Amino acid sequence: MSAEKIIGDWKKKLFKPLYWLEGEEGYYIDLVMDYAENKILNESEAGFNLSVFYGKDANWSDVVNACMRYPMFADKQVVLLKEAQQMKDIDKLDNYIENPLSSTIFVVSYKEKTLDKRTKLYKTIKKDGEVFTSEKIRDYKMVEWLKDYIGQQGFDMSPKAIALLVEFVGNDLSRVTNEIEKVMVNLGERKTITEDDIEKYVGISKEYNAFELQNALAVKDLAKAIKIIQYYESNPKAAPIQLVLPSLYGFFSKLYSVFGMVDKSEGAIRHLFYNNPYAAKEALATIKLYGYEGVEKALLLLHEYNLRSIGIHDSGTPDGSLLKEMVVKMMR
Repeated sequence: MSAEKIIGDWKKKLFKPLYWLEGEEGYYIDLVMDYAENKILNESEAGFNLSVFYGKDANWSDVVNACMRYPMFADKQVVLLKEAQQMKDIDKLDNYIENPLSSTIFVVSYKEKTLDKRTKLYKTIKKDGEVFTSEKIRDYKMVEWLKDYIGQQGFDMSPKAIALLVEFVGNDLSRVTNEIEKVMVNLGERKTITEDDIEKYVGISKEYNAFELQNALAVKDLAKAIKIIQYYESNPKAAPIQLVLPSLYGFFSKLYSVFGMVDKSEGAIRHLFYNNPYAAKEALATIKLYGYEGVEKALLLLHEYNLRSIGIHDSGTPDGSLLKEMVVKMMR
């Protein structure tokens, strides 16, 4: 069952006594928890019938006692257990979960982890409740996901702006949506988000960012790469080396994986590059330019300079100098 289906059922007043929300992607878990906290009960009902616990501070017996209460002046009560992965003795909820009250809607947020399906607790939850596993979205689906999300908000976004934001934020849905909402608030009547908007409101330079540095490396444009790194030196917060290196590593890792594919055509590798035909075409050009040994060398250099950036085998070389040294070696 998806997050949308759970919320859709709730809107129809269709409830199960228990919902267990687990997994690595916090965005959908937060979406469901927010609806449970603010929309299932109206304001007057919530004053008597909403209980919120946090796993780090909650005692299992207090949670069970709250679940065992009957609602006041309402048909249902809602009990929320947030950050349940931090709760001690969580297995002791099992006795209540075996015999939950039909008048209680118990919603558990269990982020960054999943229950072992072999455990008694998991099997008990599945009997009368609903388990929702929120999985990380794949990198190659991010562009499509972002387009859909922006469309649902009544906006559209230029391809360059989408690429810039995805490259900067990655597949962190909570962070992506926060940045997009920040931009939309500042657009006024306008409904199209451009790369200028991303630069202005998210704080990413459209000319001097990891995406453009990657493009410079892809075509072995040393002058452009050095110019971007010099901008980083003048604006240390614009692109810390610990954000730049993983971005570049991700790009070269995708190139490296192409060598292991039987079909190396543009269509076959497109899924590695956000299903963008232009990006796939450019990737093939980079592969031809670097060759197998060049791509492998780039990955080894990225690993080496990542270690040096955190002080391993390095006595404190400035980040800008490390990046310059690394790109020169890559392009030789």
